[in-house]
Amino acid sequence: MGNKKIALVTGASSGMGREFVLQIHKRYPNLEEIWAVARNTKALEQLRKKVPKLRICAWNLTSPQDLQRFQELLEKEKPQIKILVNSAGMGIQKTVEETGLEDLWNTVQLNCTAFTAVLKICYPYCHNGSQVLCLSSGAAFVPQPGFAAYAASKSYVLSFSRAIRKEWKGRAKITIVCPGPVDTPFLEKMGGKEHMPAYKKYFLAKPEAVVEKALKDSEKGKELSVYGYSVKALRVACKILPHSLILKFL
Repeated sequence: MGNKKIALVTGASSGMGREFVLQIHKRYPNLEEIWAVARNTKALEQLRKKVPKLRICAWNLTSPQDLQRFQELLEKEKPQIKILVNSAGMGIQKTVEETGLEDLWNTVQLNCTAFTAVLKICYPYCHNGSQVLCLSSGAAFVPQPGFAAYAASKSYVLSFSRAIRKEWKGRAKITIVCPGPVDTPFLEKMGGKEHMPAYKKYFLAKPEAVVEKALKDSEKGKELSVYGYSVKALRVACKILPHSLILKFL
């Protein structure tokens, strides 16, 4: 079936991806390697000091050439991907008018196109109940003015992951992780806490807690991993109330 038993984490150089690498390293000692995919080689080298079994994969997932390299390496080594964390993503917390075209383009390319490509490329190497964690967001539950492209892209992640959860049944356990705002460097990349709506600041979660819950939920085969009462309440509200009503309060 394959050679090494590995975990593969995208967006591994910082934030949630980095935390997944650290916790997977401690939680699953029988894995032979953890493949860490990100563009920031220096940050990955620092991470390897804490995770000796780390394999650095310095790829830009929005680059067709790097996706080809990714596919070729998997074809060559044929690993068993026991855990796949598809967490690479970006977002800009501004109105569409204020956001540059390049940033809008890159958000959709990374959060949707590259996300889809990673799952397609990894599919042949996931089997016998592999754990697949797809990083969506609480923002996926409702459109968000001032965060439109990000929220829409995470809605894509949620919908696509739900569909392949059924397609991959019997092959892999797919869990969709939908946290609210998490206190990571990602916030600075989005524009910083000062641009965050005031109500969200009260619900900032720690990445360690979100990742721990996500891994536990994945082991149980849960469809969704939603951390925090506020996000759980938002999810319920979005099922009951029309989005037009909810948008009046955002």
